Amino acid sequence: MRRDEGADRAAWRHASVVAASLAILPTAGAASALPGEDGAPQALEEIVVTATRIPTRAFEVPALAYAQTGEDVQQLYQSRTLPEALGEVPGVMVQKTSHGQGSPFIRGYTGFRNVLLVDGIRLNNSVFREGANQYWNTVDPYSSSRIEVLKGPASVQYGSDAIGGAVNVLSDIPDSASPGLSPRVLYRYANAESSQTVRAEGTYRGESARARAGYSYKDYGNVDGGPDVDEQPKTGYDEQDADLRVEYDVGDRTSLALGYQYVDQDDAWRTHRTIYGVSWEGTQVGSDRVMSFDQQRQLGYLQLTHEGLGAIADSVRASVSYHRQREDQYRLRSNLRSDETGFDVGTTGLWVQLDKRWGRTQFVYGADYYGDDVDSYGVQYNADGSIRRVSAQGPVADDATYDLAGVFGQAIVDVTRRVTATLAGRYTRASVDAREVEDPITFETYSIEDDWDDVSASARLAFRPSADGPWMLYAGVAQAFRAPNLSDLTRLDSARSNELETPSPGLTPEEFLSWEAGLKFAGERLSLQAAYFRTDGEDVIVRTPTGRTVNDLVEVTKTNGSSSKVHGIEAQLSYQLRPQLLIFGDGFWLDGEADAYPTADGSAVREPLDVMMPATVRLGARWTAEQPRLRIEALVEHAQEQDQLSTRDELDTQRIPPGGTPGYTVLHLRSEWQLRPFLTLSLAIENLTDEDYRIHGSGLNEPGRNVVLSLAAGM
Repeated sequence: MRRDEGADRAAWRHASVVAASLAILPTAGAASALPGEDGAPQALEEIVVTATRIPTRAFEVPALAYAQTGEDVQQLYQSRTLPEALGEVPGVMVQKTSHGQGSPFIRGYTGFRNVLLVDGIRLNNSVFREGANQYWNTVDPYSSSRIEVLKGPASVQYGSDAIGGAVNVLSDIPDSASPGLSPRVLYRYANAESSQTVRAEGTYRGESARARAGYSYKDYGNVDGGPDVDEQPKTGYDEQDADLRVEYDVGDRTSLALGYQYVDQDDAWRTHRTIYGVSWEGTQVGSDRVMSFDQQRQLGYLQLTHEGLGAIADSVRASVSYHRQREDQYRLRSNLRSDETGFDVGTTGLWVQLDKRWGRTQFVYGADYYGDDVDSYGVQYNADGSIRRVSAQGPVADDATYDLAGVFGQAIVDVTRRVTATLAGRYTRASVDAREVEDPITFETYSIEDDWDDVSASARLAFRPSADGPWMLYAGVAQAFRAPNLSDLTRLDSARSNELETPSPGLTPEEFLSWEAGLKFAGERLSLQAAYFRTDGEDVIVRTPTGRTVNDLVEVTKTNGSSSKVHGIEAQLSYQLRPQLLIFGDGFWLDGEADAYPTADGSAVREPLDVMMPATVRLGARWTAEQPRLRIEALVEHAQEQDQLSTRDELDTQRIPPGGTPGYTVLHLRSEWQLRPFLTLSLAIENLTDEDYRIHGSGLNEPGRNVVLSLAAGM
């Protein structure tokens, strides 16, 4: 398992080409296998970067890691959003508060307990709120070359928040195609969403430079559920996205990458909170007349890769970025009073990473820093449109800063030809200075200033019974943490149904410890991987009612009062039954509990996790022909009823039916046909049986029978 030094030095230069042309998941549920020239799978040979921060064969990663190519996301799955693309990954559940707001659950955790990266840059900022949130929907999957998912704690690699896992959306440009300018246009239509998407892009490849510029226009109409729900009003929205990436080889050993992304999402309603919500299986309909969000996000960055720094490093990577995120919410109440609230966050990001091989050991080390500047506003209006009150803050404190800095190190040691140990550690310091925090009763303002330190470590061991054999066994233990963010400390905004969250100073970091053991097999025809995991949390920050009401809403605040336990099993396999026919399947089971405070008396009660993922199994088959290129796939997915509910789940009556969310079984048919070298047609029938179903914790039902058609033309 020892790596070749020359290959290591060139790895960063070629990783984008290799990883973009290979995918760990060729199908929605297929194991890590791709058909080779003789039809047999090339199992777990793919290269991933996110899991170890350096290019590594998936088979050698002592954890479960997955990837999807941008081509599969756009043309086989025809994924509408990034969260929906992640819904194709085994063990991931995507909750949707609305059609424009999707939040992946990874190993029981969602929202700010997972880390989202774009080209290695953190998109998590200090305003990310607890539970399912809409921010992952602001990344355009049409701009990605591949998406990588690392399961389990990743705080040692990526810092605060990475409890359930880390997702990295990569936009590098493969240089394997012919040089020159290559235009491309994609059109997507879906009848049950009444949606149309147009993507136009151009790619230039030269001797030392590559560039890609793209624009996506998305018009989503109301979602039609199954026959009982039918049309779900006010679920549509509009979105525009633009992206640019330029790569330039300064010399044989140095390259630069310049990137820019822009997203503008308009009028995305949280419909279940309004009178336009549709009752399903006993859910209640909201009372607001309007509850809509506008989202805008911009990211610009410059990244450098250089090979060779003598004794210091074999390669170095550095990044400087600026990320700006804006959110505006408009609420019209039943009494015609209205509110406008929002925030504007500017984040400066810096990181540097070096890697060096000394003998049997591969070192990776570096440092990172992210600094948020936050402005926030809130205005209340009377029914006649006159201003009722201007708040000192919006959803979070106004005039606030939040800093997150860390240093990290990792050593991958080839102990023997059969045994590899991975040891890693990180020191992190977080600090907050919130200058305008409002008391919800007296309206007086005060400030919050605090800081925290954390040291996290992980150790993983990989063992191959035979040095060149198809089996790999692994086990590991990892610490993870989450520092209180600005949302935890200063939030003044609605939480779940009929709740208002108010500021909570004095919080301390959450601490987690996770164990995992698994196996991987990469045979000529059969590939499989499976793992058991357990994550225990201490000082977990939870909401608890205060006993007061504010504006007819139950006031909740936060405390470090909970311990939690989550454990589960994930499994995935594929079998190349014939040269053209791949059979695949995957499934997961998860259980968990945590201390909760359902009443204002301060008594802790042991309850199921909030919005706990139901056990889910998927089975499918894919038939592939090379001449002409044609892929046809059938996939059946079954999710069990989820009736293990926390008190907060039971009170979330607008999203979760009384007694729990019913189970469902749905069938999807997909195809991709390359009509010409420059023309590809994709056709899918999702939810073929037109079943009415809802993903647990969501605010609307999934589309009924949905015909999705895409046409991609380009070189």
